[in-house]
Amino acid sequence: MKSRILICTIAASLFATLTAHPLGAQDQQPKINQTSYYVFDLGTPLGGTSSGASSINNLGWIAGGANLSGNAAVHAELWLGSPIDLGTLGGPNSNIAWPNKNNTGELAGIAETADIDPLGENWSCSAFFPTVTGHVCLGFAWENGVMSALPTLGGNNGYVAGVNNRGQVVGWAENTTHDPTCVPPQVLQFEAVVWGPKLGELRELPPLAGDMDGAATAINDKGQAVGISGTCDNAVGEFTAAHALLWDNGKPINIGSLGGVAWNTPTAINNQGQVVGFSDLPGDESGVPNYHAFLWTKAHGIQDLGTLPGDVYSAAFGINEQGQIVGQSISAGFASSRAFIWQNGKMTDLNALIPPGSPLSLLYANDINDRGELAGQAYDSSTGDTPAFLATPNHNGIAADVVSSTSQGKNDTTGFALPENIREQLLRRLGLGPLNSGMHSPTTEQQ
Repeated sequence: MKSRILICTIAASLFATLTAHPLGAQDQQPKINQTSYYVFDLGTPLGGTSSGASSINNLGWIAGGANLSGNAAVHAELWLGSPIDLGTLGGPNSNIAWPNKNNTGELAGIAETADIDPLGENWSCSAFFPTVTGHVCLGFAWENGVMSALPTLGGNNGYVAGVNNRGQVVGWAENTTHDPTCVPPQVLQFEAVVWGPKLGELRELPPLAGDMDGAATAINDKGQAVGISGTCDNAVGEFTAAHALLWDNGKPINIGSLGGVAWNTPTAINNQGQVVGFSDLPGDESGVPNYHAFLWTKAHGIQDLGTLPGDVYSAAFGINEQGQIVGQSISAGFASSRAFIWQNGKMTDLNALIPPGSPLSLLYANDINDRGELAGQAYDSSTGDTPAFLATPNHNGIAADVVSSTSQGKNDTTGFALPENIREQLLRRLGLGPLNSGMHSPTTEQQ
């Protein structure tokens, strides 16, 4: 087994190469069926036991979050040769929780300020922080080492999810309306927003007719945005995501669902207009999720991508220009989790495609760039930590010897029971954790 020092050295060399040779449109490779991956443990660089990679662009910039010592706070993190702590807006927490499709050096995420929320809301950010602190949380844009807060619609809180190559940033922000569809402690209405491309510019995106609230989650270089609309609820999924939307020229289009009435959430859109995310199946009237990953195209509508064998839930988080999709497949009771890649019409467990005997179990993959490199979070059985990981495709059989199915120590890809602290961490990330008052935390008995 390679030492973490060696793995990090290889990763640093890889990052340097990618930064020196950014991917241009003329370099994009045709869709190929990868059979194996190198996997790199990116560590937990800020002293905690957990980190997660949410984004990887075509420059090889990996962004996400890393826990501080004690695991009571998280900071947005950029892995660029060496890990870089992006800091906060004055409060204890920050994070980059969604794919950032920008290759010009701009990142976008969420960060707490020093101010305490006067209405006592948890807000959407709490799902992506280790604890609820009561601080105001805002969306940010980061460029050239500077984190800049983005304005709201007059309310206290905002949330940023994605950014494109034109410098347009999307998310959602509170206005000053006390919305009767909110579930306490949420109070204020919120709507989908596009900020930029100039700092300080913002434009509201309307929800679907009849809905009260909305949120935008991703935007492509054509300015097409995707997101959700529904009731205010808890400002985290559930009935806030009654409808999955595509905004084309600012007009909302309902792209449908897999039959459920909640948790219908697009997460990414590429420049081909292909949309991925997760959507509930019928039978979710109580708000308890039962979602599957989906792919939507204008020509074929919404398609259920299914799950890995033995699992009951799945969610797609990232898609590249070749149409490769990555995400997470989950067992009943949210007891185990596996990262997947979907390509050429098939979902494959990424744990079956990495070197055998690896101490890393890949829990989810959150993004994939146009080189086919992907990033997410793993569980390290040798330490109990949950570090961010980078997986790079094995081109031309370079690593065929270490991923051969005849090699000893072949990885167990059936899923393993997550330690309870890791399970709770993943539930919070999915908006299902106990930190969000009123949210349902699924149990095996509910399945």
